[in-house]
Amino acid sequence: MRDTVTPTHCPYCALQCGMNLTPTPDGTTVEVSERADFPVNRGALCGKGRTAPAVLSSSVRLTSPLVRSEGGALVPASWEEALERVAEGLGRTRAEYGADAVGVFGGGGLTNEKAYSLGKFARVVLGTSQIDYNGRFCMSSAAAAGGKAFGLDRGLPFPLEDIPRTGCVILVGSNPAETMPPSMRYFTELRENGGTLIVVDPRRTKTAEQADLHLAPRPGTDLALALGLLHLIVAEGRTDEAYIQERTGGWEETRAAAMAHWPEYVERITGVPVPRLREAVRLFCGPEAAMVLTARGPEQQSKGTDTVGAWIDLCLATGRAGRPLSGYGCLTGQGNGQGGREHGQKADQLPGYRKLTDPAARAHVAEVWGVDPDSLPGPGRSAYELLDALGTDIRSLLLMGSNPVVSAPRAAHIEGRIRSLDFLAVCDVVLSETAALADVVLPVTQWAEETGTTTNLEGRVLLRRRAITPPEGVRSDLEVMHELAARLGGEGNPEKRFPTDPEEVFEELRRASAGGPADYSGITYRRLADESGVFWPCPADEGSAAGVHPGTPRLFLDRFATEDGRARFAPVSHRASAEEPDDEYPVLLTTGRVVAQYQSGAQTRRVDELNAAAPGPFVELHPRLAERLGAAEGDPVAVVSRRGRAVAPARITTAIRPDTVFMPFHWAGEGRANTLTNPALDPTSRMPEFKVCAVRLEAVSAGQPTPTALHAAATAAYSAPPSP
Repeated sequence: MRDTVTPTHCPYCALQCGMNLTPTPDGTTVEVSERADFPVNRGALCGKGRTAPAVLSSSVRLTSPLVRSEGGALVPASWEEALERVAEGLGRTRAEYGADAVGVFGGGGLTNEKAYSLGKFARVVLGTSQIDYNGRFCMSSAAAAGGKAFGLDRGLPFPLEDIPRTGCVILVGSNPAETMPPSMRYFTELRENGGTLIVVDPRRTKTAEQADLHLAPRPGTDLALALGLLHLIVAEGRTDEAYIQERTGGWEETRAAAMAHWPEYVERITGVPVPRLREAVRLFCGPEAAMVLTARGPEQQSKGTDTVGAWIDLCLATGRAGRPLSGYGCLTGQGNGQGGREHGQKADQLPGYRKLTDPAARAHVAEVWGVDPDSLPGPGRSAYELLDALGTDIRSLLLMGSNPVVSAPRAAHIEGRIRSLDFLAVCDVVLSETAALADVVLPVTQWAEETGTTTNLEGRVLLRRRAITPPEGVRSDLEVMHELAARLGGEGNPEKRFPTDPEEVFEELRRASAGGPADYSGITYRRLADESGVFWPCPADEGSAAGVHPGTPRLFLDRFATEDGRARFAPVSHRASAEEPDDEYPVLLTTGRVVAQYQSGAQTRRVDELNAAAPGPFVELHPRLAERLGAAEGDPVAVVSRRGRAVAPARITTAIRPDTVFMPFHWAGEGRANTLTNPALDPTSRMPEFKVCAVRLEAVSAGQPTPTALHAAATAAYSAPPSP
């Protein structure tokens, strides 16, 4: 047992770094070691990846189903009792109020097999349209903009290995030095090769410190910034007119919109000086090849789709999209954020990235599922809208792999909606803040205890392998759906439609995705085991002389995925954020992550080493703002928005704009940043405006304890370099 080494992938971010796992002598956990053969991270791991086995411990994770007792406490129960309670709770709601009174909420960390089965379970067994997932909060604006521009959304249309070989990268609203540290080597190599890095961020992050040029716009003004750069590109004659004529459409309207955003006007909106705008244009347009990469900064806005569209316009106007070592890409956040939305757990999509409203798509998937196409419900609510409807239109909820009590915008309100449900069932590895509110909690397997596929930010489909046996009392999500289908699906052995073997599920996914935009039909577990992943689209019926399609690491080199093969410009104009500062709320809040925690922190906050590095929330503010407030380093500061109040220690730094404060969103309790955030939705992507809202600051009374030691530890950890 000790000599068994399993090559697999990290359970956290969308890099899906390669690692080797070796079981400990007692077989209850694993040790992590370097896996240098995987090209994405080439052996490097961050602290989260190195410490991931800590969550396998029975002292940390759930090992028995829990049910709500008559006295109100969660108590251990048998699997039979727990499953019966779930089936009874969901079935009662469906019988009394109709199928759409039952909701399903998934997660961007679920494997492709789980995401596929969850979408199928919602539509075939429950018959509900009310399914969405937390990936809606991740990169849906980029997906919408990419779909409009190119006819296809894939996080990166090229592999990460292309980044060091391009001439310039504009990195917009991303801090990979802390969110995905192993990826920073690509940007370091870019500069070593003579290329330049431009970082757009209101904060001088660890990533911005390594940039050749840092642009620090006021939060919520990324759209104006992109339009100002495009104006200068046009005015300075830097457009690629031949490319525009041959490969794009919609340029005249887009050019007219950009010319209304002259540099001085953009400087007033963004706070970025005109000379810096001109320098960014010079650096971006100088080399033959260049890229724009966006992340949550420009995307998590009520105008996120338009904002990303404007950054894509820069690539199209300069002839940089669909050419070698050039183009637009999105740095996906969650571990399977890409694959998680491709196969049906998103409200409007079917497997293979097909549209739920397309009759041909419905017919194809229905045939694979063995159901009548007319029986499939239509599109449901987006993630926030679904959560906001809990306790009213949606009376019961099945939730897998998400913690919206911490991660949703306007979180106190969403917590209240969850508490108002008639019935809540949660499948999770740990007792998260959301699971603690459930009527039934089902303990499920995690990364090292199960086999399944994920799709990383490059569109590279990967195989995670089981390295150890899960504890007795723990089952997989696939087993949960199989058992619930038997109890809820009516006659005809519906559980047979929900196999528990992940490879069997993947084989069905291959058939369901065949011919769709995200075609996995040419990908098999054997190929994934033999290769370093396979890039989709990978159809089964075309390719080399051997009859095996090689996959598609680079998209759009010959044509875009639109009907006529041309990319589409986005003629957009700047508009204000949904909530701008005023006399009552004069400061802007933006949120994000720190290197030692991940997403809602449900797992990383249970790892001692990570907690020592980042033990709690904080409020980052400029010295001038701190002086006006009368706050010293480490003093508790209250941040108040129209939605609530959060309190955390002050962290005073010149690395942030004087009109802005920053809070990480990993913690629950009084320091919960998402108590404050605005759920205003992008009209296209339905993504909430996490990245900007109006707040005021208040000094906390001296009678309350000041967590000085806690803050000192956090500050020391924050100042240390990220793990290699």
